[in-house]
Amino acid sequence: MKILVAGAGGFIGGHLVKNLYEEGHELICADLKPLEYWFYLSDKTKNFSLDLKEYENCLKVTDGVDYIYNMACNMGGMGFIENNKAECMLSVLINTNLLRSCLKNSIKRYFFSSSACVYNASKQKETFVSGLKETDAYPADPEDGYGWEKLFSERMCRHFNEDFGLETRVIRYHNVYGPEGTYDGGREKAPAALCRKIANAKLQNLKGIDVWGDGEQTRSFMYINDCIKGTKMIFNSDSTEVYNLGSDEQVSINQMIDMIEKIANYKVNKNYQLDKPKGVRGRSSDNQKINNDFSWKPNTKLFDGLEITYRWIYNQITSGENTKKFTRGY
Repeated sequence: MKILVAGAGGFIGGHLVKNLYEEGHELICADLKPLEYWFYLSDKTKNFSLDLKEYENCLKVTDGVDYIYNMACNMGGMGFIENNKAECMLSVLINTNLLRSCLKNSIKRYFFSSSACVYNASKQKETFVSGLKETDAYPADPEDGYGWEKLFSERMCRHFNEDFGLETRVIRYHNVYGPEGTYDGGREKAPAALCRKIANAKLQNLKGIDVWGDGEQTRSFMYINDCIKGTKMIFNSDSTEVYNLGSDEQVSINQMIDMIEKIANYKVNKNYQLDKPKGVRGRSSDNQKINNDFSWKPNTKLFDGLEITYRWIYNQITSGENTKKFTRGY
């Protein structure tokens, strides 16, 4: 098939492109970032560096395409999301104009990457909360900015399916992590940030690291290989329902630090920064629906995924091979 991956220069998008290319698909890849900042780039794919918030650009890259995976959005870790709400919401233009282009260019199937940030904040006020079910997104009270954009875009996909017959697929990702992604510069998420901090502490013989919040906030984290496998499974299915895609292995930030310390064989003191962005108190994925419908469960335990991620980040820091592409962009 001829497939467009929007946001192909990003972390999840890059891993997806590599996987789809290895399956033999013809790929069109688009991202806002200049090509030299893409996480994965192949001269065997057709690559465009352009702004998909513009309708004409969406028409261009969707021409002749069968399927679309939309991974494109302006996002990052909690620090970026909380301080760039308007920028995050502008990503609604990407989804809007790609959906419009689907109708114009007769796209067969469209995938939208949503987020656990759509969930009602009242259900995330305690640590080690029950996993969030797909129905917990309503009544709506999502993460301000980024979460509202994702929830609104989900509704657009639903109505394009209902009104125009466009086959749409929507997944809510829960904290995807792994190697070959952002680990510095302000957009990195907690697993990569903590791996970097502990690696640098070990290399520089530092006694402690800064930790945002009190370290008791809880999350579940999904390894990138499980993310790609689950994404393709849902995309290739016949279901137009919305699904969680995440791990139900909920841990506190302090517990994750303990894991990384063991992997690094290096203990650190924690300098808690209570004035930093820390998001909701607790969040985890309820996987009952996707397990019932597809018998899907993530294969990678958090410790094992963190070990791979830490080794990659450590090697990037020590080898001198790390470039700006791993510290900027989305």
